[in-house]
This record gives sequence, C-alpha cells and structure tokens, in this order.
Amino acid sequence: MKLSVIVVNQNAGLLLRTALISLINACKNIDYELFIVDNASTDKSLELLASEFPEAQVIANETDQGIAKASNQALKVSTGEYILLVNPDTISGKDSLEKMCAFMDDHADAGGLSVRMLSPQGRFLPESIHGLKKAWAAFFKFIGFAKYLSKTRLQDRNRKEWVEEFQVAEVDILNEACMLLRRSVLNESGLFDERFFMFGHNIDLSYRIRLAGFKNYYFPKTYIINFESQPMAKFSWNYIKYFYGAMFIFAVKYLLKVPEIKVAGIPQLFPSGYEVK
Repeated sequence: MKLSVIVVNQNAGLLLRTALISLINACKNIDYELFIVDNASTDKSLELLASEFPEAQVIANETDQGIAKASNQALKVSTGEYILLVNPDTISGKDSLEKMCAFMDDHADAGGLSVRMLSPQGRFLPESIHGLKKAWAAFFKFIGFAKYLSKTRLQDRNRKEWVEEFQVAEVDILNEACMLLRRSVLNESGLFDERFFMFGHNIDLSYRIRLAGFKNYYFPKTYIINFESQPMAKFSWNYIKYFYGAMFIFAVKYLLKVPEIKVAGIPQLFPSGYEVK
C-alpha cells in the first residue's frame, strides 16, 4: 500500500463531503486506503459516509477523543508507506497527492512535508511555511525555545521577502491542516502524543521527527484549499483550555531543567527515564 489517507471529522458537514471527493479524485492513480475517524459528530456525517463513501474505513467514536488520539486510532491500523493526515475543511488539487508522494520518494531524508495552502479566494496562506499561529510564535519566544526553531521565521514573519510561496524549503513545523508522513520515520519518532487534545500535536510530532534525524519540508509545487474552519468557538472555555493547555504541556515536556542531550544538534530535554511519545 502506497498511501493511507486519514481524516478526523467532527461535524464538518458538507465540507467533509467536498474534501473526500477531492481526495478520492487525487488518489485515482495511487494504491491507497481511506480512513475517517469521527469524533462523536451530531450532524449527519456518519450517514453521509455510509451512503456516499462506502469504500472508506470509518472509526466512529462515541465521545470526542481529540485530534491526536483519533489520528492514532487510524495510524495504528493503516498500512501505507506514507500517511496523509488532512483536515475535513480542505480541498486537494487533482494531482497533489501524486506530487507529494513523488517528492518523498526522491528525498529519503524527508520525515514529512506540508504544502502550499490557499484560501477559498485564492490568497496564499503564509502559515503554509512556518506552521505556527502567532500565539504559538509568541509563546516560543517567551520561553526561549525559538532558538531551536531556526527554520521558522518567528520575527517579522510576513515580510515580503520571507513569504517564499513557490520555493521548496526545509521547515521546523508541519502545518496541521495537511501533513504527509513517512511511516518508517513514525516508527522511530512515535505517533502523536495524545496529551495534545486539539492543538500542538503537529508541533510536537514535527519536533520529534527532527530529533529522530529527519527533515520536514514545505513543498509548494502543488496546493490545497483550506477553509480554516474552527473546531470550536474561539475564546470559548474549551478553546482556551485546549489551546493554551497545549502550550503548558509542551513547556513541561521539553523545558524541564535537566541535563541537555544533543541529538542531531537539537536539544532533547527529558529527565532520566522519560519516554518520548
């Protein structure tokens, strides 16, 4: 199996249908399998999947398991050489997945890649490259972790000469909306840390891919359209809890005051006996 496509859904409605149609079309020349993990949707997502996408393997959770754990549910039973994790509010280009897999085939050092993202109006989304929201960038600068993210432009990120939309580049952080991962690298880095319920899971995994000695890439030779829908109301209690809670988890996990071990020039700050997940 060349490719496993995994979509975590929660009440995405018609966006899910559009995303799946585009993904299936993009996989027409690829040996692939499709997984949908549904986090207790209360709309008609499951009925939609049963009636229109019978070929999809559906994992239906009775409660919201969070994005990291839901992704791991599918990752553990998938078989593809590469794994695409993509949000249900995206539309894939018709040859996007073929080009992404070909890039990974040609770059053995690549642990993962993310691609150029456009808004529905065709506007380039600069987070395609740096993979971080402004709050995360400010957080990393505040805790002193920014020095370990040399390939992420945390200062003046939107300067014109830094928005290199069409240049292949190594990056620190893969964008959570669309990540293509190499299974053999995940066997070394581990799956998603399930303590990151809804945010930060991509940041943590991207960092561990680098710790394992592999590279993350921004690949602009294809694109996806990202509607950037929010899984929950911004500034709601749950949003604040999970968004800023993820920052706390990250800080505790990586910035404990213990002896520093260098792995491929990157700090690995874990106490003795601590297992990297």
